[in-house]
Amino acid sequence: MSLNVPPSKPPSAGRTISLVWVVVIALVVGGAAVAGTAVYFIAHSSSQTPGTLRITDDLGRTVTVPHAPARLAVLSPSIMDIVYRLGLRSHVVAVDCYANLGASTGLSEDYSPDQIARWNLSSSMCVQVGPTFVPEMLVNLTPQLVLASTIVSVSAVEEISNQLHVPVVMLQPPTLSGILYDDALVGEIFGVNSSATTLNAQLSAGLFNATNISGSAFSFPTVLVTYSVDSGGYWTFGPGTFGLSLIEISGATSISATATTPYPELSSAQVLLDNPQFIIYGTGFGLNESTFAGGPDWSQFAAVQAGNVSGINSNWLTEPDPTMILEGIPTLDALFHPA
Repeated sequence: MSLNVPPSKPPSAGRTISLVWVVVIALVVGGAAVAGTAVYFIAHSSSQTPGTLRITDDLGRTVTVPHAPARLAVLSPSIMDIVYRLGLRSHVVAVDCYANLGASTGLSEDYSPDQIARWNLSSSMCVQVGPTFVPEMLVNLTPQLVLASTIVSVSAVEEISNQLHVPVVMLQPPTLSGILYDDALVGEIFGVNSSATTLNAQLSAGLFNATNISGSAFSFPTVLVTYSVDSGGYWTFGPGTFGLSLIEISGATSISATATTPYPELSSAQVLLDNPQFIIYGTGFGLNESTFAGGPDWSQFAAVQAGNVSGINSNWLTEPDPTMILEGIPTLDALFHPA
């Protein structure tokens, strides 16, 4: 699990990719509204050489990349989800790892056991991206292209691009609809536009269905969605985060919606004061119900006493990828609006 923090400002309106149509959903994150009809467009690149594409990534960086590179480094679980769903797993030679408490690195710090198994990842593919970047690990795996999110530091990106001479494309969508753009962008780079089209049709339907459900809901229950806990309280999602937009599009009102920071920690006193009707906690990476039950004043919360407490895969809350839309949103909707 990694908290992929959106960039400080959205990508510029001029971002383009070569010869690919993209599903654009008019998504208003604050109001969780999705337009009923998808809009399609074709964007053309004005400058590229044979065998390469010139694209603009989610951070507004213009990058020249090889077309359909055979060796790919994926430095984010959210991007790996896209790559796998587009049938590109065979291209992946490297993935991100985070230094664990020992001297070695491990996939389990960044990827859940089911992700490791489903995507057939091995420790031989590890590239340590934190707490410090180890460039030698990337060099040894000889990728032709790196796809990374902002869990990779800016200095690491500059080192990969300028010193190792491997192009880096940053995929960090600022909204749920941005996930669809990134699907199409990866599809264009690898020449699998048809697969990207099919995937984005599924995602468009998922977002549209979620909006219809939340829009027709009789009431929007108040909720606390927490992904971590310590003696100070419960960590949750504030304005400008995917976590908050997921709550809203699933037809609920977060007690942290007016927080002053993107990822606030709410004290137990604050939770007791706001008295959410539902509490949802993230599971995986060592977190389970017992973890949160050991938090301050847990047994005093009305939602806990009423049994309105449920766990959800933490990746569905923190990774901006297709699974967030296809699995996370329907699960939250079912929890907030039980039949």
